Amino acid sequence: MSSAQEPIRVMIVDDHAVVREGIRTYLELEDRIVLVGEAANGREAAEKVRALKPDVVLMDLLMPDMDGIAATRAIKQQAPDVKVIVLTSFTDDEHILPAIEAGATGYLLKDVSAEELVKAIQGAYQGQAQLHPEVARRLMEQVRQPRKREQPGEELTPREREVLRLIAKGMSNKQIARELVMTERTVKGHVSNILGKLNLQDRTQAALYAVRHGLAPQD
Repeated sequence: MSSAQEPIRVMIVDDHAVVREGIRTYLELEDRIVLVGEAANGREAAEKVRALKPDVVLMDLLMPDMDGIAATRAIKQQAPDVKVIVLTSFTDDEHILPAIEAGATGYLLKDVSAEELVKAIQGAYQGQAQLHPEVARRLMEQVRQPRKREQPGEELTPREREVLRLIAKGMSNKQIARELVMTERTVKGHVSNILGKLNLQDRTQAALYAVRHGLAPQD
């Protein structure tokens, strides 16, 4: 990691070019920060981290190819010292908890001001958690409510359990999307969450998990 005297190396990850441009515009005005690169999806981000060696990654969540949660997990596995700040518009538990569990140091909303974002980058670089007040409140609620894990797959949402059931039937993301009337991107996000929550590597493991724990159809 860079020394305290050097600028903080930042990488922007978002599938919308206009969002990356907006963030780039005001971060380039900061002497304390240097932009080392950008990525348009999670897979590209995970591949670029080793070469670009950022200190902090600003990570969108919903992206094609690999979403932000899976990308955060991949980045933290190969470069544990890299700090990831999620920058999104979602404040629900289905996004917050998986992102934090994947290793994100911060979770901010896209309406954050330039000044607040710069402070968050500096704080994350120093190892401090950077959470939007609403995100912090939701996490506190989770801490106050003991999470029971007596039943297999209990950590999954009802929709994630439905997706897991269809994975076990051998359905592709496209087929699942048609069955549940949602976009393939949404299905990919659910699959990523399922793998992360159950600590599985791929769809095959997910299908086996579902069968072994009675979460799959018996036909």
